[in-house]
Amino acid sequence: MIPISKIPNTGSTSWKFSTTKILQSVVLVCVILYFGKTLFIPLSFSLLISFILYPVCKWMEHKGMSQTIAILIAIFMVLFISSGILYLLFLQINEFLTEWEPFKIKLLEALAQVSVYTSEHFGITTEEQTIFFKNAINNSGSETFSAFKTILYSLSGYAFFILIIPVFSALILYHRSMLAEVLYQIFPSDKKETVHEVLVETISAYYNFIKGMALVYLIVGLLNSIGLAIIGIPHPFVFGFIASILTFIPYIGIMISSLLPIAISWITFNSIWYPLGVILVFSIVQILEAYVIFPFAVGSRLKINTLVIILMITAGGILWGASGMILFIPFISIIKLIAERTESLKTLSLLLGDGIHKKEKP
Repeated sequence: MIPISKIPNTGSTSWKFSTTKILQSVVLVCVILYFGKTLFIPLSFSLLISFILYPVCKWMEHKGMSQTIAILIAIFMVLFISSGILYLLFLQINEFLTEWEPFKIKLLEALAQVSVYTSEHFGITTEEQTIFFKNAINNSGSETFSAFKTILYSLSGYAFFILIIPVFSALILYHRSMLAEVLYQIFPSDKKETVHEVLVETISAYYNFIKGMALVYLIVGLLNSIGLAIIGIPHPFVFGFIASILTFIPYIGIMISSLLPIAISWITFNSIWYPLGVILVFSIVQILEAYVIFPFAVGSRLKINTLVIILMITAGGILWGASGMILFIPFISIIKLIAERTESLKTLSLLLGDGIHKKEKP
């Protein structure tokens, strides 16, 4: 028997080398994505929108419409839907402002009750509580200003995205033939058919992604409505589906949509438990949406396994925030399409897939 120390170490060096190269590539890509997110996020959304609108534009062009007019009509459709969502958000804010005065009275009464309870059970006088809150407010002034600057910066970023995404989408659709030809030229001529198949299936994957997102909003709306109905909130289906639609706007949408049912439940029932119930319902549904409903509804349509979906949601949130949690799912579906058609990446395709294989025809 040959001693282990005498066995030639064939392949170990190349394996270490390839592993190191893979890790370096992953780190490099993550660094580029993180520091270039101001450009890549709107560009990625624009690609998503252009892939979705391509069949619409192509259909209108086949009907005799010029390419420019078809693109403008398709972009206008997207802007119209987006404006409708923003209008719902505005209605929520406006409705909440009309309920603000009675809500403020209830809030002050609740704070007074908490103050009395604290004084009676913990021996902290009202004067001591007042001094404590004044000191807290004074000490947190700089933190509040910093948080306010962060919010303004985020809002300015969203405003930039809203303005630039339609422009990018229109330009991508207008120059789609040139961009496809450039893509064909990058790869060898014998790979042209494969590149074309990947492009076609990418458009189909994005279309399935949007259908999956529509299913997510439907399920979330139903769960919100059922939860609100169980605790007895008035107009549960209205509040439930508005909250579902407004979750399209990361973070801000769900906060704004929850304010009105919280205020109305507090004013109607004169109890703090109903607003807490609304918060609990929305929180549970949001957790289910992020880690169960979204991976199941979207992953099954893109034929990606749930584990990979959750990992991509997490990685997208780390690198790009809420935008990454949405965009990284279609990205991984494109990687899977490429891996399926590349012999050296079959293992990656197997890792990303949902484990359901079609039986080969005899």
